[in-house]
Amino acid sequence: MSPVEPRPAVRREETAERRERTLAVAIFTVCASFVALWPYTSVISAGGWSLVSVMVILVVAATGFVVRQLRAGRADRVWSTLVAQVLVAIMTLTALAFSQGAIFAVIPTRTTLTSLGRHASEAFEQVQYGTAPLEATPALGAMLGIGFAVIAILLDQLISQRITLIAAILVATVGAMPMIITLGDANVPWFVMLALLTLFLLRHSIRHDRTSPRRASLGVTVSLGAAAIVAALVITPALPVSATWIGVGTSVQLNPSLRLGDDLRRPNPFTVMTLATSTATAPYLRIASLSQFDGETWTPDESDVQPLSDGFGAPDWADNIETVEKRTSIRVSGISSPLLPVPFPATKIIGLSSGWTVMLDNRTVVSESRDAEGQDYTVTTQTALPSREQIQAATTTSAAAASAAAADESDDEPAEDLPPVIAETAREVTADAATDYDKLITLQNWFRSQFSYSLEAPVDGGFDGTGAEAVAEFLDVRSGYCIHFAGAFALMAQSLDMQVRVVVGYLPGRPTDEKRGDESIFTVSSEQLHAWPEVHFEGIGWVPFEPTASLGVPTNFAAAATEGGSGAGPTTPAPSAAPSTAPTSGPELDRDQGGSSTADGQSLQRLDPTPVLLITGGALLALLMPALIRFVIRLRRRIRARRGDAMSAWQEVRDTLIDLRLPVSEAHSPRARGAALVQRGVDAEAMHVLVDAVESISYARTAGETGNLSPALARVTADLRRSVDLRVRVAAVLAPRALFIARGSRGSVLA
Repeated sequence: MSPVEPRPAVRREETAERRERTLAVAIFTVCASFVALWPYTSVISAGGWSLVSVMVILVVAATGFVVRQLRAGRADRVWSTLVAQVLVAIMTLTALAFSQGAIFAVIPTRTTLTSLGRHASEAFEQVQYGTAPLEATPALGAMLGIGFAVIAILLDQLISQRITLIAAILVATVGAMPMIITLGDANVPWFVMLALLTLFLLRHSIRHDRTSPRRASLGVTVSLGAAAIVAALVITPALPVSATWIGVGTSVQLNPSLRLGDDLRRPNPFTVMTLATSTATAPYLRIASLSQFDGETWTPDESDVQPLSDGFGAPDWADNIETVEKRTSIRVSGISSPLLPVPFPATKIIGLSSGWTVMLDNRTVVSESRDAEGQDYTVTTQTALPSREQIQAATTTSAAAASAAAADESDDEPAEDLPPVIAETAREVTADAATDYDKLITLQNWFRSQFSYSLEAPVDGGFDGTGAEAVAEFLDVRSGYCIHFAGAFALMAQSLDMQVRVVVGYLPGRPTDEKRGDESIFTVSSEQLHAWPEVHFEGIGWVPFEPTASLGVPTNFAAAATEGGSGAGPTTPAPSAAPSTAPTSGPELDRDQGGSSTADGQSLQRLDPTPVLLITGGALLALLMPALIRFVIRLRRRIRARRGDAMSAWQEVRDTLIDLRLPVSEAHSPRARGAALVQRGVDAEAMHVLVDAVESISYARTAGETGNLSPALARVTADLRRSVDLRVRVAAVLAPRALFIARGSRGSVLA
C-alpha cells in the first residue's frame, strides 16, 4: 500500500498548480486588455464607455478562470471556455448597453439587435465626422464594449495557449490605434507598460511550458527587459508621428473654428486638395466664415440654405464695379468635413453629388449627409475688382448696424467689454488714414511689417486662442500665427465701427510640373490651413485682407489711371518664393514645407517612407533580437572551438539541444550523451572528437593538445538540426530557448 499513499498529496499539488496557472491566465488577460484600453482614454471623453469596457473585460477573464477549473483535464476544455466566454460577454453587454427589449435584461431579442444596428451606425458617424476627444455617447460606449469583449476573449485564448508573440502584437496594434489615427504624440508611459507586459507574458509562457527547463537566466532576462524599456523611453519620443503612416488616403477632420494650432503644428504635411486652373495662380479656398464674437470665440455663421441647384443668389457689387470670371477644378483627397472648400465668390458649381446646399449670406457650401472627402467638382467665381478710387469712395458697413441685425436673428450677445488696448491701438495706428479703405490697408501693413509669424510663440506664451485677452497679449508680444493676426485685425476693425468677419480656409496652392490641357495643376497641403479677415463695403461686398506676416497675399487695389481698374487681392495671387514683410501681390510661405520642394522650385507631394521604415525596422529588430544575441554567442564559441576550447564547443552542443527541444539530462556524462546523439544520427567521428576533447580536459591529469574543434562542432550541430522538422528549426533560430536557461560553471562537463 505504500506506493499508493502519496497519490492524494500529488493530486493536491497538481490541483494547486493548475489553479495557479489558470489564475495567472485570467490576471494576464485583464492586464493586457487594460493596456490595450488605456490609450483610448485620451481620445474619448470620460463617461460610461469605460465602465462597460472594464466590466466586460473582467467578466471574460473570470469566466475563463472558472470554466478552466471546472473542465480541467477534459478534451473539450478550450472550446467550452471559448463558448462560455462568448455567451457571458453577450449577456453582460446586453445588460449594460442593450437592455431595452431583452429578456430578463440579459438575453438579446430582435429589438436588441435593432438597437445594436442603430448604435453601430451612430458610432460610425461619430468617429467619421468627430474630432478628438470624442463625446462619450451610449452608442460609442456600446461599440467599444463589443470591441474589447472580442479583444479580451482573443487575449485570454492566446495567453492560455502560450501564443505570447501574437498576444503582444494584438495589444500593441489595438493600443497604438488612437495615436496613429489622431496623429497625436507618442504615449511614452504606455510603451513602457507594453514592454513590461510583453516581458511578463514571455516569462509566463516559458515557466508553464512543460517542455521547457524551469530555470531562467536572470542576466539575460534583466538585460532584455532593460533594453525594451530604454527603447520605449528613448526611441519612441523620437519617432515622427506622420499623416503618411496611414497612406495617401489620410484625411484631416475640419472643425469650423479658429482652433487651428494643433493642425498647423502637424510634423509632416500632406496633400489635401489638387486644383486645376487656366490662370497663373491658384485662389484662396474658404470653408466657413465666422461673424459673431462673444469675447472668447468666433462663432461659425448659421443662416438659411438652399439647394445648390438654385444658385448662389444676387451679387453684392454694383453694376459699375468691374468683375473677372474664373473657373477652378478641385479634387479633395485629404479633408473629411461636411464643409466644402470653394473659392470666393462662387457663382456656379458643377460635378457635385446631390445633398449639398448653399449658405447664401457667405456663399459657403455645406451638407448634412455628404463628406468633402473624394469630391471632384468645378467652381465658377466672379470676383469684384474695384479701382482704388472706387473702394476709397465706398464706406464700410457699420459694425453697430450689423450687430443689431444679427442680434434680431440670434440669441447670442455680442462682446462689449474688450480690453481697451484693442481700440486704442486701432485708433493710434490708423490716425493718419482718411478713408475706411486706407485705415484697413494701414492696419494690414502694420501687422505685416511690425509682427512676426510663429507657431510656437503662442503656445509658449500661453495664448493659443482667439479670445479678447489672447488678442491683447498678441498685440504686446507681436508674434503669433494666422488666427492671432486675423482675430486682432477683426476686433480692431470692429472698434473702428466696421462690419467684419473671419474666414477659415486654405492658402493658395503650390504649382506642380503637371498640366491638364492648358490648365496648370496646383496642390494644397494640410499645413496651408489658414484664417483671414474680410470687411464689408457698400456696393462692393466682402473684401478680404491679409494681415498675417510673411504669408499670403496682402490686398492692394490699383489706381484706375494706371491699371484700368484692376487690382490685386488675396483672390488673385501670383507665386513668390521669398518671404517678405512688405506689401506684395504674391503668396509667401515661411513654414517648412517638409522637404517637398523639387530642384526647380516646384512642389510635388510624395509619401514619406521614413516613419514606415522606422516602425518596420524597429519591430523587426525587436523580434530578431533574441536570434541576434544567440548568433553572437554561437560565433564566439566557434572561434574558441577553433582554438581548441573543448568547453565552449561542448556548451554549444548543449545549447543547440535546448534550442531544438531535444532532451538534455544533467546526469549524463559526455560519453553517454555522445552515444545517445550518435544513435540519433549525429556523425560518430565528429562526436568522438568532441567527447575525447572534453574528457581529456575534465579527467586527464595533463590535458593533451585538442587541436581545431570547429569542424567537428559544425558537423554535430548541423546533424542535430537535420534530425528535427523545419518548424522546430525555424523556432530555434527566431526564439532560441537556450538564452533563458541558466548555465552552470564552464569548468563542469555536465553544465
